[in-house]
Amino acid sequence: MDDTYIQQTRFHRILFCTDLSENADFAFLFALDAARRRPGSELYILHVIPETEAQFWKTYVYEVEDVDNKAKRDLDERMRQAYLSQVPPGVNVRVEYRIGKDWQEILDFAHHKEADLIVMGRQGRSALQKALFGNVTEKIVRKADCAVLVVPLSYQKRLEQTGSFAKHNPDGTKTT
Repeated sequence: MDDTYIQQTRFHRILFCTDLSENADFAFLFALDAARRRPGSELYILHVIPETEAQFWKTYVYEVEDVDNKAKRDLDERMRQAYLSQVPPGVNVRVEYRIGKDWQEILDFAHHKEADLIVMGRQGRSALQKALFGNVTEKIVRKADCAVLVVPLSYQKRLEQTGSFAKHNPDGTKTT
């Protein structure tokens, strides 16, 4: 691809949204690639904790001392292992957490940070699940005021089947 085109797509602030799923892990490769190709860009990794889950834990685990700090440490470790360990030197990355309605928090964050690109994975959901729980990805695509890259889980499966998918370590070596 012509580097001139990459320079013209000014994705300076790239927002990667994760629910810590397998598909999000795969979508991260696309967000990281976008950031690596644009020196000086900012890569934000955002995880939204649904407010109902946060309230559940605060209500039912009140007897556990320091539960909020332990949860934060565990989440930080998960982010380090899943994402930060893949980020090469020179890529500006920040991890952010929010509590609330996932799609609203994502859109608010993207607006506040003036994101140029949102990257997220798409889980396959049945029509019933979509009707009952809504579809975060669909809401983001409809309402975002920036470019949105949606990476379906089926794409990873297709690449694996054709043998054209290999993960890369931060040092550039391939893993399978």
